[in-house]
Amino acid sequence: MAETENVSTVISAEEDAKFGFTRPEMYKSNLAGTVDQYDRHVFVCFKGPDAWLPRVEDSETDLLPKLFSSAVKARKNDITVKTKVTICEEREGTVFESGDVLIFPDMIKYKSLKESDVDGFVDDVLVSGRPWACGVQEKLTGSYVFVCAHGSRDKRCGVCGPLLIENLKEGIESRGLGDQVFVSACSHVGGHKYAGNLIVYSPDSEGKIMGHWYGYVTPDDVPEILDQHIGQGAVIECIWRGQMGAPTEEGEKLAEQKLPNGQDVTERKKHEESNSEVTNENVGGCCQGANGFSCCRDGSLGVGEEKKLEENIKVHGKKGLGKLSSWIASLEQSDVLATVAVIGAVATVAVAYSMYKRSG
Repeated sequence: MAETENVSTVISAEEDAKFGFTRPEMYKSNLAGTVDQYDRHVFVCFKGPDAWLPRVEDSETDLLPKLFSSAVKARKNDITVKTKVTICEEREGTVFESGDVLIFPDMIKYKSLKESDVDGFVDDVLVSGRPWACGVQEKLTGSYVFVCAHGSRDKRCGVCGPLLIENLKEGIESRGLGDQVFVSACSHVGGHKYAGNLIVYSPDSEGKIMGHWYGYVTPDDVPEILDQHIGQGAVIECIWRGQMGAPTEEGEKLAEQKLPNGQDVTERKKHEESNSEVTNENVGGCCQGANGFSCCRDGSLGVGEEKKLEENIKVHGKKGLGKLSSWIASLEQSDVLATVAVIGAVATVAVAYSMYKRSG
């Protein structure tokens, strides 16, 4: 395939088998549900993989990542939105310049954060949910792909990441998407054994920005990521790890609910609350949902169904209730309890009315 030819990063067969795309552990783990729940992702642009220590935030010389990480941890209890912080590679003259801060799914960028600005930024933007007082908020457009290439943290990401980045850039260029799709190396995102690891922030089929994680990604998957996920908003199920806003324990359920065209079987509720109103405890169960998603049907009956029940009881009396059993059996389990409650209430009214008539 054209997307995977003529790249400058070359790895030996021995290195590929040990750390790359042919290592024995590939495809041995179930990927769905291997992402921790979070609702906001902050990327701080700073240097590059060659300069990153195994734990970037522990550096005594690279203070911006250290100060930013420390400030977020110090205000953890005050930050009401479950927030993930990652370092991404800086590249002058691009979206990813030194000190820039990118925030997803808000699609916001702040330029040139300095070490002395960190506390104020965290307080304004992450704690209080308002624009940064000392910076200008810019709107991001397009799609963003972050590839873990943190080789000092794990050799597998160090081997797989750079090759994937080169293939992605070549595929983007060949499709004329240079002003629409942006790629950057990033630091540890979790799950080194799933390398190549990458995250795509791109509009889904409804235009909503969602973060989707992929694992066991190889150069052969690059065309699908560009054409299917970014081009069509359709999830690639076989390498899908999970998504922003989805609790880990629901990952497998969400994976099963993906259709080939990328649409969700689950109903989508409008996200009426702002990010500042979402709490760290917003890890809902199936029926509660998370970040505007619910995988359960509404348990209540429609008005038309209630009227049908009332008419049956009025016309057939208690015998009619028996005839309703087959109709109730046809309902989905989630509707049965609500149906029984309505029947009980209507029957009680019918009996009371009958006694009233007799007494009269």
